[in-house]
Amino acid sequence: MDEKDLRILKAIGTLESGSPDRITEETGIPKSTVHYRLERLQEQGIIKNDIFDIDFEKAGLNLTLITEVWAEYGSEYHKEVGDKLGEVPGVNEVYFTLGDTDFVLISHLASRSMVEDLISEFEEIDEISRTSSTFVITTIKDEPNPLNDYELEELKAALLPDVS
Repeated sequence: MDEKDLRILKAIGTLESGSPDRITEETGIPKSTVHYRLERLQEQGIIKNDIFDIDFEKAGLNLTLITEVWAEYGSEYHKEVGDKLGEVPGVNEVYFTLGDTDFVLISHLASRSMVEDLISEFEEIDEISRTSSTFVITTIKDEPNPLNDYELEELKAALLPDVS
């Protein structure tokens, strides 16, 4: 990855689009180069897909739940329990963490009954010893592309130390 790749990735986040025409307008990188770079970034797995972001609230999933999960320690428990948690309907993100909590989950749900169903599903997983869930009242920031949180120079310094 080099500076052009970073500029393209930053433009995708800023524009919320993978359109080569729009990326060219934003970056000044020739369209043919943008096409080639986009294909290469996809082949490398850096760009995973070209799906559109969905506004969960407008789609009816207006309850966001953050759940901490404590599980019984065992060999490979993080993978086994993590996989089980990821299969629970409504769980969108599963993070294995260091510290007092074993897992942090993010769920987007439509109703309190869906929350109740979710908690019931957690109770059926034998390895879980305890959960604590918190409702999100207001989303202050929801940036789906972390590159948007940095200026290009900051990204270059962090990701391309030999170039800066």
